[in-house]
Amino acid sequence: MVNPSTQAQPPLDFIPPALNLRVLALVRLGLPYWRRWREQIQQVDVVNADGLVHLLQAFNAQETRFLLAFRHPSPLDSYCLAHLLWYAVPQRASQLGIDLKRPVHSHFIYDRGIPLWAGDWVGWIYSRLGGTPIQRGKVDRQGLRSARNLLANGQFPLAAAPEGGNNGHTEIVSPLEPGVAQMGFWCVEDMHNQDRTERVAIAPLGIAYCYITPPWKELDRWLDRLEQENGLATPTTAYALGDTGDDAMKHRYQRLYTLGEHLLTLMEGYYNRIYGTALAQPNPSPDVVLPTNALGDRLEALMNAALQVAETYFKLPAKGSTIDRCRRIEQAGWERIFRQDVGGDRSLSPVERGLADREAEEACLRMWHMRLVESFVAVTGQYVKQRPSAERFAETVMILRDTVCLIQGKNPFPRPKLGPQRAVLTVGEPISVSDRWPAYKANRKQAVAQLTADLQTALEAMIPPASSV
Repeated sequence: MVNPSTQAQPPLDFIPPALNLRVLALVRLGLPYWRRWREQIQQVDVVNADGLVHLLQAFNAQETRFLLAFRHPSPLDSYCLAHLLWYAVPQRASQLGIDLKRPVHSHFIYDRGIPLWAGDWVGWIYSRLGGTPIQRGKVDRQGLRSARNLLANGQFPLAAAPEGGNNGHTEIVSPLEPGVAQMGFWCVEDMHNQDRTERVAIAPLGIAYCYITPPWKELDRWLDRLEQENGLATPTTAYALGDTGDDAMKHRYQRLYTLGEHLLTLMEGYYNRIYGTALAQPNPSPDVVLPTNALGDRLEALMNAALQVAETYFKLPAKGSTIDRCRRIEQAGWERIFRQDVGGDRSLSPVERGLADREAEEACLRMWHMRLVESFVAVTGQYVKQRPSAERFAETVMILRDTVCLIQGKNPFPRPKLGPQRAVLTVGEPISVSDRWPAYKANRKQAVAQLTADLQTALEAMIPPASSV
């Protein structure tokens, strides 16, 4: 999300789930056309659809409650998840002779900030599809109560992304947030409190993308454009557009590295000059095969400095993971934009309103630093070098493109489509939460941490090998 507003507004309202089967039917009808022609996902392959069929069968028989914990590498994930539930699973169930209750669907958790940048209509649609919002940077009691109720009592299973937000990387799983594991244990507790016998499980779901035809020509055009926007000259040893020979690949990676290093140096200079940080700025190395991950180390230092700028303004402690710090900054900014003293029967004088707007504007400016960091949460500095595939090139080029958009004050979404893609969804073995209930009663924090770690391992194990994507 980029700068939802530079004016003070009333507090964010909770958008209650309001499942409407007619809306669901209409969206389901239009999904294949939207997915193929608008989002260019031409094919969705499902590995182990049987596992989800049997889980849904047990859910319908009131034997199991489960949460579908899906990977979140891309904003496109929701379309793939919908295809899985609305088309792939019912088709496989029919082949197996299993009669699932219709419609096959799931409730889901979404970030309350999405309707702020995507439009209020998105919140309306999500609500009618049975979604429930959560504010990520605080203890959103109303949002948590709603999600907990849906997991324990909803008409369908509940889907959530334990990574919190999309990280832009098919082959890297970001550190998971503990909320999914905690909700699993809450559901077990609710089953006991209601004298119900359903078992509770978490079903991991891997999502990966590959291009049907590697979009090297489009990638080269984007490198040209980004170099121009950064004032960099296109290398004199230019190769033919879309060339995939060894020399061309080497030059292409050199261009990508040079562009990333140039942006990094610019941002280090900006933070040193404006905010008095002490970020090192080594001279660019002509050798792209570095003995250490120097670029990754510099990027980590830059992200820390950017977060400290925002944390200093909001008077926040610099503690926890990068994701924790981003969420805390986001919530602090929202509290200055979406205010308790604005809206309803409350009224501000013109001068008070003007000062509130200035405060909201300042908050947006400080949140910009956090948005910059969000783009780079999963970037390692070695991702393309380790395997220079079209997918890894594309993901990195798009992250650089997002960064350039943010620096220029533009909204990076929606991202441009580089070419038709194939999605691979892998249904993992369900993780029993009920079996871990004694451990949870003995030590809640440790049990949540262990379940989160096991879920992380499961999702990482479902990253498809290079040959299969």
